[in-house]
Amino acid sequence: MTVLLHWFRRDLRVADNTALARAARDAERVIPVFLLDDTYLADPNVGPARFRFLRESLEELERSLPRSGGRLIVRPGPASRALPALLAETGAAGVYANAEIGPYPERRDAAAKAAVEAAGGRFRLFPDALLVEPDAIATEKGDPYTVFTPFSRKWTSAEKRRPEAPPSALDTPGLPSVPLDRVRAWRDLAPDPLSPKGGEAEASARMREFFAGPAFRYADDRDRPARDGTSRLSPHLHFGTISARAVHAAAGDAGAGAAPAQRDPIRKFLLELAWREFYHHVLFHFPRVAAGSFRPELDRLDWREDVAALEAWQRGATGYPFVDAGMRQLRTTHWMHNRARMVTASFLTKDLHQHWRRGEKWFERELADADLASNNGGWQWAAGSGTDAAPYFRVFNPVLQSRKLDPDGRYIRRFVPELSRVPADKIHEPWTMTPEEQRTAGCAIGTDYPAPIVDHAREKQVALAMFEKIRRTSG
Repeated sequence: MTVLLHWFRRDLRVADNTALARAARDAERVIPVFLLDDTYLADPNVGPARFRFLRESLEELERSLPRSGGRLIVRPGPASRALPALLAETGAAGVYANAEIGPYPERRDAAAKAAVEAAGGRFRLFPDALLVEPDAIATEKGDPYTVFTPFSRKWTSAEKRRPEAPPSALDTPGLPSVPLDRVRAWRDLAPDPLSPKGGEAEASARMREFFAGPAFRYADDRDRPARDGTSRLSPHLHFGTISARAVHAAAGDAGAGAAPAQRDPIRKFLLELAWREFYHHVLFHFPRVAAGSFRPELDRLDWREDVAALEAWQRGATGYPFVDAGMRQLRTTHWMHNRARMVTASFLTKDLHQHWRRGEKWFERELADADLASNNGGWQWAAGSGTDAAPYFRVFNPVLQSRKLDPDGRYIRRFVPELSRVPADKIHEPWTMTPEEQRTAGCAIGTDYPAPIVDHAREKQVALAMFEKIRRTSG
């Protein structure tokens, strides 16, 4: 009897799981395994929201695998030690897993492969996380894409697999396993109704709900943070509780059955999947971006070291209501609307002149969907250090963006309650209220809500001068 281990990582689902399906096809017995990675569990940049989402997703796997005849086996890492021990314990012929992109997982997998093969087993990785693999498309010169628009055209036309059926049967022997409720990293975490909820069933339900209605309003609603107009599938794609293939197929099915006028919102949503994959391709081809700017000369910018300003930004106390609403949404829900992510990132880097890596690390800790490729790519896009052709001119005006994205102030009032009685014509610039207006609104600027900590117009010129200096000296 052929026995294989399936090593769960960021593919915490049974449905449309490439490595799991292949293992079930190649062996009579498949043993599902999850390894507790000390590097991840001890990382100070992994916050409670991600641990909570991971725990919920693993708990659901524990409940769902028995329906296929399997049982999740949880063991301590590192993989290079745990996997050979499991091979010896079970008589398994090898380990199947889905590939991950990034410096750390690639080092981890190289060490695991060497250890498994030294123990006489085979180690196979399968492409699963992306619709189009990084080596599948290139420019006419054969180079990786570093500009999104031509990438998106090639990505859109590239062949993509449809979702696979889940394995019909697994067979897991009775092996000792670490109880999930004893894992120190998350054993004391209480449920949080405001944080994204993990698990394959939650991912499927959210996807069905999105394509039942909001997806057809996506072109407009995605720009309005006060509306529930986005899919919120990002943490599920990060942890693999749903596959990108399933989301892409659902979008295609929704578009195929829609009236012509409703297809454009679906196309715009698919472009967001393309952005996700673009940043993964960049990380694959240019792994140095995990530690520094895509354009290395921009690491020489005169970034400021202002702890008080950084902490005001983290707390949502900058005096700019839209920025503060975004940062407080992050702090309370561990998710942030994409438009707010852009504006808050621009404010930290272009108004406060803080290095983008400080913001990247804060988001990495607070977001349930913190993904190295997407988070890094988004921050470098906002900071002007990334793959764009001429990015440093992009400086978001926090007041204009507030008026455009939240015209009636609903988003601001939801997350900045001290401004709840400020009239709509003042809520984007509450510091312009007269003393009488402040008394009527019950909000004294400088006491109940901070005055702006910087002057945007002035700091924009400072930012442009900083970038221009680098441009001149890099010549």
